[in-house]
Formats: sequence, structure tokens, C-alpha cells
Amino acid sequence: MKPFTFQTTPNVLFEAGASAKLPEIVAGLKAKRVLLVTDKGVRDAGLTAAAETALAEAGVQIDVYDDVKADPPASIIEAAAARAREASTDLVLSIGGGSALDTAKLVAYLAKSDERLDDIYGVGLALGERLPLILVPTTAGTGSEVTPISIVTTPTTEKKGVVSHKLLPDWAVLDPELTLGLPAHVTAATGIDAMVHATEAFTSKNKKNPISDQLAKQALALLSTHIRTACTEPKNLEARSGMLLGSMLAGMAFANAPVAAVHALAYPIGAIFHVPHGLSNALVLMGVMRFNLSHAQGLYAELAPILDPEAINLPESEAAARFVDGLAAICRDCKVPASLAEVGVKQDDLERLATDAMKQTRLLVNNPREVTHKDAYAIYAEALDGTAQKAA
Repeated sequence: MKPFTFQTTPNVLFEAGASAKLPEIVAGLKAKRVLLVTDKGVRDAGLTAAAETALAEAGVQIDVYDDVKADPPASIIEAAAARAREASTDLVLSIGGGSALDTAKLVAYLAKSDERLDDIYGVGLALGERLPLILVPTTAGTGSEVTPISIVTTPTTEKKGVVSHKLLPDWAVLDPELTLGLPAHVTAATGIDAMVHATEAFTSKNKKNPISDQLAKQALALLSTHIRTACTEPKNLEARSGMLLGSMLAGMAFANAPVAAVHALAYPIGAIFHVPHGLSNALVLMGVMRFNLSHAQGLYAELAPILDPEAINLPESEAAARFVDGLAAICRDCKVPASLAEVGVKQDDLERLATDAMKQTRLLVNNPREVTHKDAYAIYAEALDGTAQKAA
């Protein structure tokens, strides 16, 4: 048996209404000055109100930083870290989507370590200390609350990652009530993102391990069971709970068996065209899956019965095809846009997308099949008019 290392968030609280217990968790970490990192959309929707009130009533001094933007630019992260230092913050709390959580992880680290963001891009370079950190997701997609990864958009629109176990929070607080009423298009995109995390973790060329494998399977089971209901019945607490738990399990899986070409090709779409990360993944998903089929057939076949119980007795090649078809059906049923053209990408943009995707070497090395510039261009070209989606 191959050796492996598995790391995850040490404390997880999963419960409807769990965010009401934040004062108790903050007190356990002996914090009195909290920086709340979120975005204006989440705060205006009232998702942070109960936590702010409860913490204030508990005598905690709260400073709110709500300028987080999607695909967080380095300047936002650095500004928030400076704010934390100025306020003598002793704990960072984030309530929000993946961008807010990613921002908070780096704020907690930079505010304590006093290192420069530019110096810690890459794997294992952030080795200093961070402030206590609590993450509360409001979407079921990124799994950021259990990953040691923060993705940053640099001034040149390139997406870079900081990967370090120091970014794992002290607590992940999962409250499915915070995801009730999430719009269908956000539910679909973030849910597909989580399914990609599970799939790529299970098929990762590097660091694939038995714990991540089991987490990925359970995540896919939960996500595929609940995503359609969550999209059509936004107030269904059972479906929202299944999605939030599935997203977290997928996060644990890919945090230890890293993602690959789907994410590598998605990042430039998000960075250049400001397309939400989950949707960027969905737009290239079918093209990458079909490209990988020859090298991941056995693994796709193993996952197929999770989406389609009838695939269990099929020959390997047919079962693998059923898995790809099953993911495509979920994308269609959840009305995820099927073409890059729908998000503003033109033929003339494909060369730049392919060039930028090839810079994602941290991810591409994990893909079951080697991806060349020519391959990346071809996958984008298929996705431009939705050919890959139609073919699946």
C-alpha cells in the first residue's frame, strides 16, 4: 500500500442554525477583537446579521471588512490584512462564499506572519503563524472551509494559489440555513464545482489515497442526489444540508488528492472574463472528461454507479461513458450554460486562454492524461459553441 498524508480542518460543526454557536466558539479561542471578512452581497442579504448581533452581545468587538470580490484580487487581500493589523485583530471570522473564505485564510496568515503575499505563492511556502480562524460557508461548492488553499487573482489577471496546511482553519461551521434561498444558477454552478472536486480527487494522478477516495464517493452520492432538488426547491433544508455536507467532503478529498485539468482550464475563464468559478468549471467539464476518458476509464467506471445504479453491471467502457453522460445530464437539468460564447468568449480569445491554462502546472501535473497547449486549445474550441456538452 502506498504511503500518504491526509490533513484537514480539526473541528467541524454541522447543524441547522450552527452559526448561533459562534460566540461560544470564539470564546473558546479566547478572542475579543474579531475581523469579519465577507462581501456586500452576503451582508446585505442578512446572512451575517445574527452572528454580528450574537457576538456583540457576548462582548466581542467586531470589525467588518465587506469589500471582498469574486476571484479575490491580491489588492483586496492585502488591504484586509492591513485592516486586521491596524485593529489588533485576534481572530478572523469569515461568513460567505469561496472568495470570502479564501480571502480570510490569507488575512489570518498575513496579519500574524507579516510576510508578503508575493512571497508565498506556491506549495508549502507559508510556514509562519496565523491568527485563529473560523470559516462559515454560505454556498455549497468550494469546500474552502476544509482546504489548505487560497486562490488569488494577480494584477496580471493570472490566478495563483497559496497552498499550506497553515491555511486550514481552527473551525469549519456548516449551517445549511445560511444557504436557503440561494439562487438556482448559483446553486447549480457551485454544486457542479463540488462534483468536479470529488471527481478530480478520485482520478488525481498524484496523491490519490484511500481516505480521499471514500470522501469523494460519498460527496458525489450526496451532491448528485440533492442538486436538482436544491435548484428547484431553494428552501428545501434536506437538499441544502446534503449539498453543504457533500461540498465539504469533496473539499476534504481534493485538499489531499489535488484537482487537475478542469480547474486548470477554468481558472483563465474566471480571471479574464470574470465568470464565477463553478460556472467556469462546468463550461470545460465535459471537454476535459471526454479528453481523459482513455486514461481514466476504470476510475470513471468505478464512480458510474453513484450517478446511475444500472451502470454497475456494464462493461468498463460503457460504465465510464455513463458517468460522463450522467454529469452532462446534471448540467443540463440544472440549466448550466453550455457554451463559452454565452459568457462572452470569442474565437480570438482561445489562444490566450490556452496559453494561460498551461501556466497552471500545479494542477496539470495531477491530470490522468498529459495536456498540451494544442489539447487545451481544442477543449476550449469545443466548449466555445457547446459541442462537448452536446456530444456527452
